[in-house]
Order: sequence, then structure tokens, then C-alpha cells
Amino acid sequence: MQFAAKLRGWAQVAVTVALVSLVAACGGGGGSNNSSSSSSANNGSLPASPTAQPVAATAANTAAITVSTGVANVINIPTVSVTVCVPGTSTCQTIPNVQVDTGSYGLRIASGVLSVALPDAAIPSGASGTLAECTNFADGFSWGSVRTATVTIGGETTTAGIPVQVLGDLNNSVPTGCANGSEENTPSALGANGILGIGNAPYDCGATCASSTTFAQFSNYYACTTSSSSCTTAQVPNANQVTNPVTKFPTDNNGVIVEMAPVSNNGAGSATGTLVFGIGTQSNNALAAAKTFTTDAFGDLNNSTFNGSTLSAFFDSGSNAYFFTDSTLALCGSNFSGFYCPSTAQTRTVTVVGLNGVSAAANVGILSASTLFSNGNNYAFNDLAGQIGTSGSFDIGLPFFYGRYMYFGIDQTASGGQAPYVGY
Repeated sequence: MQFAAKLRGWAQVAVTVALVSLVAACGGGGGSNNSSSSSSANNGSLPASPTAQPVAATAANTAAITVSTGVANVINIPTVSVTVCVPGTSTCQTIPNVQVDTGSYGLRIASGVLSVALPDAAIPSGASGTLAECTNFADGFSWGSVRTATVTIGGETTTAGIPVQVLGDLNNSVPTGCANGSEENTPSALGANGILGIGNAPYDCGATCASSTTFAQFSNYYACTTSSSSCTTAQVPNANQVTNPVTKFPTDNNGVIVEMAPVSNNGAGSATGTLVFGIGTQSNNALAAAKTFTTDAFGDLNNSTFNGSTLSAFFDSGSNAYFFTDSTLALCGSNFSGFYCPSTAQTRTVTVVGLNGVSAAANVGILSASTLFSNGNNYAFNDLAGQIGTSGSFDIGLPFFYGRYMYFGIDQTASGGQAPYVGY
């Protein structure tokens, strides 16, 4: 069994994510230290577990989610199967064990599992060569070309080819500004065959990479020539960026619902769920959240509070635990470095606050990671937590999703539509 933390790449202005093996920490977020009394610590007990059951994954706008041993025996990795095709052809490949990630945007596939030759994505005007992307994370980075594929998940297919990233397929030298720690492009490093980013943003970088005034400093895209090993930073319009596939479905394209079955507080060998496409577009995807919270462009709730401080909270199925800073919780030893190992069951409360002013107390349960991991056959946990490297963030990871319907409305403000939101 491996233990990994899916953490956001705080070094990037455009937030993306990556697995950080055996580390439960990351760099700075966007919080402040404003005083607040709207959080609490309740010792010696766990919050009541939610009990919602997912709808059957039989409709065209659904896909079955599985949490199990996966490709690398990594805990709490929710996966689906994704089919990619060469646009305009029947040359396709179905790739299993692709991680469902509400904290990133776009499809990324490890080159080692890809057997179809997807065409290169269009290179932006004024550049030449192959369009590539690089993303820094807390302890490593990903690097690979941008290709074009028609994407099918469940019964939903994009209306045309969209930009996707293929990880680890380039021989060009990694740009100096990209390399940070180890290169994370393989299934063993990712814990999955790829990452399906279905969070609140339609593109993985947006205006930061598209703007002529910010791309040179902040873009994670590069134009790489075949005649040399050099790559230069590229200004990439939204349409050429790695794209959230859901936004390109014909109808069920305004958001997703992640529905996970409940699991025991002691963990389970596996878990199931359903990924539902669209919100309020079909009979099986009505918005039934008790509360919805509008977010910033990348799904963050920046006015949330915990332990008397204002911070940024986010709901991320790509994080395999809760990650936050709390000096009152005992850390585990070196075997499970970075995870919390309290001597008794604990509850912590983060108050999540939307830009619309809606707030709610999100209770998270914590059991000792050492106790949970003592059963080496369990891969699904609803009360696992670890330390994050900054007090300015609270990562509400996959444990919170079990037994709930989690709603993620995609940002459509560019076309006069809905603001991004989350709900449960």
C-alpha cells in the first residue's frame, strides 16, 4: 500500500494538481490571519457520517467511480474509465483508472499507457514546434506535450477534439523554471493512469496564460522545436489550452456531481460512486444541495475560517485526505510522515464561506493514520488527515465526499452564464 497526497501546485498562478508521494505538505495559499470565532475543536469523537447513496451509473450522463487498489496501490484514489479518439476517426483507446479530480481542469494521460497516436495540438500564432506544458508541484513536476483528442466518459462525448496533455512523451530538455524535484509522469508516480480534471474552471490556466502582459512570467505552456532541445514560454489562448472535457459535451456541460457511497469510519477495502454530468439538465442531476457557495475562478472559498483565521478552503476529490494545519493534533512518526495520529478520535470544523455570503460548518473527522493503515487491505478512508505546509489553506479532500453528493458548477461567466460554485 502506498500513501500519497494530492496537492495543488501553489507555485503556479493557474492552479493545477499533482500527487506528492509520502508528503502531506505544500506551499503558500492565499489566507490571512483575521480573527474569527466561527470554528471549533471537539475532542474524543467523530462527526456523524453522511449516508447518501449514489445513483446507478446506467444513464448516458453517468460514469462509475471506483476506489480500490488501482494501478499503484495508492489509497483514496477515485477513478473512472476514459476513452480518447483521434478526432474524426474510429481510432480510439479506453484507458481505465483515470483519477477523478475536482481540483484541476483538463485531461492528462501518462504516455506509458497511451497506444493511439493523438495529433499535436495547434501551436499558437507566432510560435513554432510542439506545444508543451509544465506544472510545478510541492515536490515535483509534470512535463509533456499537448495533443488533441475526442474524449468520451460514460455516454458523453465532446463535440470535437479538445486539447489534452500527454505526460512524459517529450525528449526536449525540461525548461529551467519548470524542474522542481522529481518528474511525475508515470502511473506509479501519479497513482493512476491519468488525471481527469473536472473542477470549476473551463481551462487549466485561463487569462494568465492567454494575456500578453502575464504569460511571459507565469505561463506553464512552452513551444518546443524539434531541431533543438530548447523550449520557449508561449502565450496560449484559452481555446488552445488543456480543456475541461465536460464543457465540450453537447448538453450536460454546466457542471458535475460526484456521488460517493459511505464507508466505515475504520476504512474499507474499496468504495464505489457515480460521476454525474450536468446539473439541472436531466432527471438524475437536479441541484439538491442544502447550500451552494460561489467560488473564485478556480473553485476556492477564500473567506473561509478555521481556528480563528481566515483562509482558503476548497473541495478536492484529488486529495486523498484532509490537509490543514493544526498544532493541537499529534503528527505520525516517520512511517507515515505528514499525517495526523491523534490518540483519540477528533472532530475539527472549518466554516466554508462563498463569495455569495453563504456559509456552513463543515465537520471533518480524524482518526490516527497509523491505526487506519494497520489494515493493509483497506484503500478507502473517510477520516484520514494530514498536515499542509501553510496555515492559509484547508484542503477538504476525498474523505468528505463519502456519503455525499458534491456539486461543482463550472464557470460560465465569460459567456454571460453562471458563476462557479460548489454545493453539498
